[in-house]
Amino acid sequence: MSIGNSPEDERPIPDESQEARISVGRALQQARIAAGLTVDDVSSATRVRIAIVHAMEADDFAPCGGDVYARGHIRTLAKAVHLDPAPLIAQYDAEHGGRPAPTPAAPLFEAERIRPERRGPNWTAAMVAAIVVVIGFVGFTALKSGSGANGSKTQVAEGTSPSATRSASPTPTKGKPAAPSTEPSDSAIAAAPQDKVTVQVSAPNGRSWINAKDHNGRMLFDGLLKKGESKTFQDSSKINLILGDAGAIELYVNGKKIDDKFQPGAVERLTYTKGDPVAG
Repeated sequence: MSIGNSPEDERPIPDESQEARISVGRALQQARIAAGLTVDDVSSATRVRIAIVHAMEADDFAPCGGDVYARGHIRTLAKAVHLDPAPLIAQYDAEHGGRPAPTPAAPLFEAERIRPERRGPNWTAAMVAAIVVVIGFVGFTALKSGSGANGSKTQVAEGTSPSATRSASPTPTKGKPAAPSTEPSDSAIAAAPQDKVTVQVSAPNGRSWINAKDHNGRMLFDGLLKKGESKTFQDSSKINLILGDAGAIELYVNGKKIDDKFQPGAVERLTYTKGDPVAG
C-alpha cells in the first residue's frame, strides 16, 4: 500500500483569473447591451459595417483585414459603448502575439485603373499646320525681298553708301525673356469656392489607404496614397472619408488645416461639409 496523495488531490488547480476574464468581443457586446444600443446603432455611429460588428463580438477579427485595422475597430467600438479602449487593445495584443511593429497600411481594395484610349495621329491637323507654315514662310520671304529692293533704291538716289546707312541705323536689341516665376501659384485649396466643400488629403509622414465619396455615395477615390502624394476632392455639399492609417495623413478642409491628433495605425471615418472646420 502506497502512502501519499490520492489521484484526485494531484489534479491541477484551474486558474480562476483566466476563467473570470471575459474576451474582447464579449466585453464589447456586454457594454453595448448595457448602454441600450443595438448593433445597427453602433454601426451607424461608427460606420463600421454590421457584419464586422457581429464578427468582432463573436471574437472573430478576420473580417477586419489585419491587426492594424482590428485594433482601430476595437478602439472605435469601445468609445461608442463607453468603454476604455486601452485594456481591450492590450488584451487583444496579448492574445494575438503582441503588438505588431508599425507597418504601412495596405489598401483594402485596389482602385480601378482606367487605361487611356489609344488614338491615332491626327493627319488633318498636321496637314493644316504644314500649309499654314508654308504660306507664312512664302509671305515673309516676299515681304523681305520687297523691303530690300526699296532700301537699295533710296540709298542710290541720296548718294549714301550702304555701309553708312547700316552704321547709322540703331542696332536692335533682343530683350531677355522674363525669368519664370518661382513663386507657386495659389493652390486649389486656397481658391476653394465658398459654395462647395474642398478637402485635400496629403501623406507627408508615410502612406495610407484612403476612400473618398461625395454626398451621393459616388466613389471619388479608393486606393493607396503614397508618401509625399496628395489628393484633392470637391463636392457641392459633403465629402465622406475613410483613412486606413490616419497618423500618416494631413487634412486641409476649405483652405484650413485640421489639427486633430490622429494616432498611427488608427482607422478614421470623417465627414466634412461647406461649413467646416467649425470655428471654436
